[in-house]
Amino acid sequence: MQRDYAPKGVKFYYIYKALAHPENDGYVQPFTLKERLMHVKEAQRTLGSDIPWICDSISNKLKHAMGNAPNSEFVIDPEGKVVVSRSWSKPTELRKDLEKLIGPVKNPTQISDLNLKTEPPPKLAASGVVPRIKAPSGMQPLKIEPKPGKQPFYAKLRAEADNNLLRSGEGTLYVGFHLDPLYHVHWNNLAKPVTYEITGPDGTTVSPAKGEGPKVKEAADVDPREFLVEIKRGKDTTGPLQLTVKYFACNDEQGWCKPVSQQYTIHLERDRDGGSVRNRGRSRRGVASGFGGPPGGRGRPGGVGRPSPADFAARIMGNDKNGDGKVTKNELPEFLQRILDRADTNKDGAIDKAEAKKMAERFGGGRRPSGAGRGPGGRPENAPPRRPN
Repeated sequence: MQRDYAPKGVKFYYIYKALAHPENDGYVQPFTLKERLMHVKEAQRTLGSDIPWICDSISNKLKHAMGNAPNSEFVIDPEGKVVVSRSWSKPTELRKDLEKLIGPVKNPTQISDLNLKTEPPPKLAASGVVPRIKAPSGMQPLKIEPKPGKQPFYAKLRAEADNNLLRSGEGTLYVGFHLDPLYHVHWNNLAKPVTYEITGPDGTTVSPAKGEGPKVKEAADVDPREFLVEIKRGKDTTGPLQLTVKYFACNDEQGWCKPVSQQYTIHLERDRDGGSVRNRGRSRRGVASGFGGPPGGRGRPGGVGRPSPADFAARIMGNDKNGDGKVTKNELPEFLQRILDRADTNKDGAIDKAEAKKMAERFGGGRRPSGAGRGPGGRPENAPPRRPN
């Protein structure tokens, strides 16, 4: 469409927003605007497209203003009026829109005509060496603050909490350290393994408060280093957790290997821009590209990892912000609000645990009812995108 309509004066842009599904092909949420711009360059490289990009601010101001959907689509007229908007991009409908607004084109460009020079994500070292941990279902991403230092965050923290920890202050914390492929680094397994230490305000119990990663036979690898920690906060305890991580990172291209020590503040508050991890437990070689995977086959997003009814119900109930055992429309993410009427069988304006479980069983776990939580053309609004997210 860009090739057909750019000559007619239509300008096309990709918008970089917070990653909807971090960990796809190893890509992780960036911490700085500079890293977001590095992601844009990586997307251009892997996609082979010359369509220009608009990069959202690190505070996600544009994402919030435009509805928070992971793969939205807008057509804006020369006066700045939004004439078409979709929560999920649908190319066939967009072409119809442009034919109506601008006019049809003769011999429309086909995908086979593009000959885009696509490239795979970087392959830095062995993967699939360290088994992934099995975290509790319904884990939610937490807001974290990396403490700036002289070195980049070669390994980036992913912190998630289970529903009990968010509601009552007592539960399980997932702590994962994921190498950022933007920096082309790998773990040095000939040196001391990754270590972490977590402290909390008075009245907080952390178990284990210290941990060490596995000893790996491979000299180098890029697998995440993951830990499950039990947190118990006192009745009147407030304040965030503090985490320190130490590791050895190596960059073979630049010929260096060095020790790194970095600090984080972890808030026990859900990060609405944290995205959701898909298919945790699969190696990089088995997941779809974070910047647009193959059009079909093994690596196609959504093809594996469908949640069980229990997991899906737990995810729904994970939106219970006030801990009253029910989820109201205002507590649900926008893309799930449409399921409320179907799931709310007693018509009290909320979904309880029994209703969430019944709905999940009725529709087969992660499968959504037709028209519920879906964008144009029936694709789920929270499905992994096939284009940059």
